[in-house]
Amino acid sequence: MKATFILRKEFKAFERRTPLTPANAKKIIEAGHSVKVETCPDRIFKDSEYQEVGCEITPIESWKQEDERSFILGLKELPLDSFPLKHRHIYFAHIFKGQDGHKEVLNRYIQGNGQHFDLEYLVDENSRRVAAFGKWAGFVGAAISLDRFYQKQLNTPYPAMKSFEDINGLYSQISSHKEESTRNPRAIIIGAKGRCGSGAKEVFDHFGVETTLWDYEETKAGGPFKEIAEHDIFVNCVLMTTKVPPFITKDILAGNKNLSIIGDVSCDPTSNLNPIPIYDDITSWEKPFVETCGLELLAVDNLPSLLPRESSVDFSDQLTPHLLNLATKGIEDPVWKAALDTFNKFSKS
Repeated sequence: MKATFILRKEFKAFERRTPLTPANAKKIIEAGHSVKVETCPDRIFKDSEYQEVGCEITPIESWKQEDERSFILGLKELPLDSFPLKHRHIYFAHIFKGQDGHKEVLNRYIQGNGQHFDLEYLVDENSRRVAAFGKWAGFVGAAISLDRFYQKQLNTPYPAMKSFEDINGLYSQISSHKEESTRNPRAIIIGAKGRCGSGAKEVFDHFGVETTLWDYEETKAGGPFKEIAEHDIFVNCVLMTTKVPPFITKDILAGNKNLSIIGDVSCDPTSNLNPIPIYDDITSWEKPFVETCGLELLAVDNLPSLLPRESSVDFSDQLTPHLLNLATKGIEDPVWKAALDTFNKFSKS
């Protein structure tokens, strides 16, 4: 069976990542399948790099005219629209936890008889995600939170975020702000044992930040946790799948004197699973921090795009073996069936 994958353009502002690098597109083509790539000037890899490995470069949104059996591959949400979705889409939709607009998105699939394979729900037999940006989300979330802690002491607003060509550029920015700071912070990471938490810890270790590491054992009794407010920076790296008592509340923060930065890497404010119910909307690259409860909170939902090359290579390397399985085995492959089962469950409820 020959499969066709169409790597569509991303429409989310400042999104430069891709789920499929040229090197991995080449592997799919060499396996006898077809890869088409919509032109995209913002993508970290140039159109020419895909063309050189045998991909066909197509116009923006040309996927709409492609065969319905094609797999439309992306990262972030499709632009808001109302036309029925008839293809088989692969991307992070953020629609299965009651997020704003989830009913409208599901209805488009129902109307078009299309299918959605959410990248968040591609899991193995142990229910562990097979491809994730977790490390880089935690890495960048901790990095920007730490950068703001140092830079905040200059009494100036945090500037708009930008993507970096590599990690060294990000580290250099933090180091320059650290030189202006009078002290190092104390940080706490919740979800420290996962990919996301390990990424956050890597940054704090690099800059010699004293860090409290919490995971399931420390939180299983249920929050809220007053210990969080004893730190300067709190990074939340927990991907919630069930509702739990909040980690921190406005009441705890009412007398807060230490905590000044929260990096909510999990960033799901409109979901009823949100364990940090002190804000109600994501923040932006233009204004990454919002003031709430006497502190500043980072809630950007595509943090890994600050390091688009490293994060794309890592994610694509994880995902590509499963794309090849999808191309050869079809949707009965257990990993893809798990994602489709999730979609079917919610589209029929």
